[in-house]
Amino acid sequence: MNGAESLVRTLVAGGVDVCFTNPGTSEMHFVAALDRVEGMRCVLGLFEGVVTGAADGYYRMKGTPASTLLHLGPGLANGLANLHNAKKANSGIVNIVGQHATYHIGYNAPLTSDIEGLARPMSSWVRTSPDAKSVAADGAAAIAAAKSSPAQIATLILPADTAWNEADGIAQVPDDNQRASYSAQAVDNAAKVLRNGGASTLLLMTGSALTEHGLALAAQIAGKTGCKVMGQTYNPRMARGKGRFSIDRIPYVIEQALPILKDFKNIVLVEANDPVAFFAYPNKPSMLKPQGCEVHRMTTGAENSVAALEALAGALHAQPADRQPQKTVELAKPTGALTHASIAQAIAMAIPENAIVVDESVTTGRGFFPPTAAAAPHDWLQNMGGSIGFSTPVATGAAVACPDRKVICVVGDGSAMYTLQSLWTQAREGLNVVTIVFANKIYQILRGEFDGVGAGEPGQRALDMLKIDRPDLDFVALAKGMGVPARAVANADDFNKALAEAVAEPGPRLIEVQM
Repeated sequence: MNGAESLVRTLVAGGVDVCFTNPGTSEMHFVAALDRVEGMRCVLGLFEGVVTGAADGYYRMKGTPASTLLHLGPGLANGLANLHNAKKANSGIVNIVGQHATYHIGYNAPLTSDIEGLARPMSSWVRTSPDAKSVAADGAAAIAAAKSSPAQIATLILPADTAWNEADGIAQVPDDNQRASYSAQAVDNAAKVLRNGGASTLLLMTGSALTEHGLALAAQIAGKTGCKVMGQTYNPRMARGKGRFSIDRIPYVIEQALPILKDFKNIVLVEANDPVAFFAYPNKPSMLKPQGCEVHRMTTGAENSVAALEALAGALHAQPADRQPQKTVELAKPTGALTHASIAQAIAMAIPENAIVVDESVTTGRGFFPPTAAAAPHDWLQNMGGSIGFSTPVATGAAVACPDRKVICVVGDGSAMYTLQSLWTQAREGLNVVTIVFANKIYQILRGEFDGVGAGEPGQRALDMLKIDRPDLDFVALAKGMGVPARAVANADDFNKALAEAVAEPGPRLIEVQM
């Protein structure tokens, strides 16, 4: 048994049985080991950003880490943007990065680089295996790190000779680190705040608090105390849809966020962070909470927020009967022109039971939340790190994790082009993903940011940096070229029909919404 085989066997034994990969020469012994070890599913991506993003989506839906297999420093570097998003989402991932043989590194071959230096900004755990006999134990330690609470991105660097030299066998993964309980004192403090000023208190939640059960508890607490419950602007996963407690998110736009937050005297954080602006803008605050507002942390991402919410509800004597009726938008199939409102209605009508929605719609999708609150129950995934090219890979990984669930990916045309290779992987694996591309032929988010930073009125050269026309992108042709059936729509009636057909059919589909 060589080092690569000992690592694959350790991964499988440790519950890491999916590998998203784009390998090269240094990883060939790992690739060869896949033929000798049962139990590892390998999913090929044509770009490393697809590979790392898919691992993020897999963890968000499965709750256990996948591995990636990347080629040396440049391969890892290609995947760093989506590892940044995964880190912000607290997703556990085991990266396996091939390295030159130990005796070859000193010759400064073209692909030689500081892989550990590249890995550290996005990885909480980094190690280079020194020899074949260490590989299995190092792999087990990487798995333990990825499964810790909060989950970590672990990067194991595997020099080629440690992969092909003889190794002893597999290594046992230490017992999973369970999510810590919670601080009883922090819960007691939150209860006091809510008793004394519920109506002027914001319960700001993210992470595990946004499960169906966590939201139901928050609804009881809000009904009992009169507090407001909101989510962060972006969240790794949120249970939504009919029958579930629907909450708003803090708006992205500062001018919209400030009036919503201005009257709160207290904010209780449940895994969330202080509300801050996404960027710095001239003459606008970075911190969105009002002056004098006190912040009280109840849980961190390392703690059991659902258990803490149960304890908080108990301390407040909040019962299911305290939940207040919710107002939801009435759903009806839209007709006529495609507008942001009609698009939102059409998507809300089309979301099937237990679907997964991956959202990178940026400007078009800002109004999607109210109508989709009345859709069939589903999970909603968002970009936690802001690095573009998140949605199509995350949708791919989510579909691998949950093959029995339909995944709907909503994305702008500019964002879609970053990792469009995801469609090829979806076609190859037969994944149930419906990709909806909003084709407005401009980086609309940047047009708004141009005004937001006070850059003045854009001239022709500036506009050329914001528009994505000349030539126009043909997403139908691009999708079909990668094996994904596709169609374009230009009105709401055709969009309704295309959505119904795409949701009903197995395998991947793409709809280009021409705006």
